Amino acid sequence: MISLPTIGQMLSTHARLTPNRLAARDLTRDMNYALWNERACRLANGLLALGLSKGDRIAVIAYNRLEWVEIYTAVAKAGLVAVPINFRLTASEVHYICQDCEISAVIVEDVLAEVFDQIRGDLNLPDENHILISQDAQDGWQIYEALISKSHSSEPKVIVTPKDTWCLMYTSGTTGHPKGVIRSHQGMAMLALMTQVEMGFSRLDDALLVMPMCHANSLNFFAAFLSLGATVTIFSKPNFDAELCLRTFGTLGITFSSLTPTHFMMMLDVPPESLGGWGFQNVKKLIVSSAPARVDTKKAIMKMFPNSGLYELYGSTEAGWVTFLHPEELFGHVGTVGREVVGSAPIKLLDESGKEVPDGTPGELFSCGPYAFDGYWNLPEKTTEAFRGTYLSVGDIALRDKDGFIRLIDRKKNMIISGGENVYPTEVEAVLAQHPEVKDVAVVGCPDQKWGERVAAAVVRTAGSTLSQEALIAWSKDKLAKYKCPKEVVFLSTEEMPRNATGKILHRVLRERFASNPNQKR
Repeated sequence: MISLPTIGQMLSTHARLTPNRLAARDLTRDMNYALWNERACRLANGLLALGLSKGDRIAVIAYNRLEWVEIYTAVAKAGLVAVPINFRLTASEVHYICQDCEISAVIVEDVLAEVFDQIRGDLNLPDENHILISQDAQDGWQIYEALISKSHSSEPKVIVTPKDTWCLMYTSGTTGHPKGVIRSHQGMAMLALMTQVEMGFSRLDDALLVMPMCHANSLNFFAAFLSLGATVTIFSKPNFDAELCLRTFGTLGITFSSLTPTHFMMMLDVPPESLGGWGFQNVKKLIVSSAPARVDTKKAIMKMFPNSGLYELYGSTEAGWVTFLHPEELFGHVGTVGREVVGSAPIKLLDESGKEVPDGTPGELFSCGPYAFDGYWNLPEKTTEAFRGTYLSVGDIALRDKDGFIRLIDRKKNMIISGGENVYPTEVEAVLAQHPEVKDVAVVGCPDQKWGERVAAAVVRTAGSTLSQEALIAWSKDKLAKYKCPKEVVFLSTEEMPRNATGKILHRVLRERFASNPNQKR
């Protein structure tokens, strides 16, 4: 029986069939498929020469840049496992991930090396296993380009199967600690195929990947375009530049991108006189992802990109894509995230007893697709909790309308999405609770015109405390990534903290309170 290709085999195939086709680029460099494959092989052999063996984990910390595509495919060819780490995390957060999965090597961009330098002593890796993306030599680091240049360009001799793990994607959980989501070659290959079917991509497409390459969104579309032998363009800027993004759309022949509502709103705010006559006629497909978008925002996007269809989707790192809302459905089913992805079984919405609820009634969403994750790293109990047979849940509550469209009610147990980044309230609560003057705390997301949502905290202070909003926010900044830090704090008495009959905090009530009383005492 012929199986799906591995990620490494995808690259090798296109290097053989279309060696001179533009394969990958960022805003300063580009590679055809032949060069990409050669460099990926060199990097793979270089990593194996360090003493790494099949299944070993490699942490990667970098801004968006061309090296990401080399690293993802190199580890695939070597049978290693990529552990992409969000560059916004603090040293303590990076430390937890690296220790949890017991990394054997790390690849870091030079401007982010300071974060890793704070924890490297605890990880006991050989100096040569610290690989730095840099033009300049630094003590204790092996330079990325030097490793590639001294390594052989032949295909690695490691036998990699579709069932082998390719990536370990860390996503925060309700326990407050990140969980490693295991993604295999065959799962990502199948997800790539279903993405192509749903969206009608071809090898003539060119995807602009703006979301961080350490995110599942960019990783999923990267795999889809690699599978096709199409082109991926990485928006290689540490921070989003709306005018530059529009210029990239207009001058590089981009046909597709997946962006958050925040990205789109920032682009819509660019003055027309700054557009320089750029045309967006090549843009055929766009996705608004990671957060809901207003109807007027969607209409403005379609006006700016008149030849493009606008899609919405719902998914998770664990499940991959679950639903798609297609352009022809966009305004007839406002507020929904579409229907099941082709190739997947019907979504089940279950009550607390595990029985399916009728249409129009909220229930926990369980999906069943051919590319679900293989479990949580070293967390068999959490993996078991996530599944009911072949059906998977990440804790989202949704309802199905009479036409079969899915409407999300609550996201991942009160998860906040701020500027496309997932923020779990329990993780922020666990940090804020460590402050000696915090007696009780609850964190919620509040609507924000720019970021979609912002982090807000309701705090009960200890007796006699005069802790201020400013002091608590400042205290949190070296313990949490910037996007996770609360943007506002309200102080409540113990009696004012809303709870249900079993003592659980009612986050919904707090969200309503923040939304209706923006100027309450802080």
